[in-house]
Amino acid sequence: MSESSKPEAADQVRAIEWREDSMSTQFANVVNVQGTREQVDLFFGTNRTWNLAATDNVVVDLSNRVILTPLAAKRLHSVLGGVLAEYENRHGRLDLDA
Repeated sequence: MSESSKPEAADQVRAIEWREDSMSTQFANVVNVQGTREQVDLFFGTNRTWNLAATDNVVVDLSNRVILTPLAAKRLHSVLGGVLAEYENRHGRLDLDA
């Protein structure tokens, strides 16, 4: 291949190698989001309040905080929207008011 026909480094598609060695899995049924100009914070937790009539407060055990750059948050928004659209196509609409 001649120098003039080599693809530019920016034009090359690179594979992503996903490493699971240090990954842990946790369940969450509650999520909250806050953001600043520099970052978007995602808080994940588990609702521990099983009987709302027996308590004054909803108790959530927070388990994880994920801090994203605004660009990474925008990518997450795009990808998650696609995944949820596919889910709803297969299984029916998710109703947030239920």
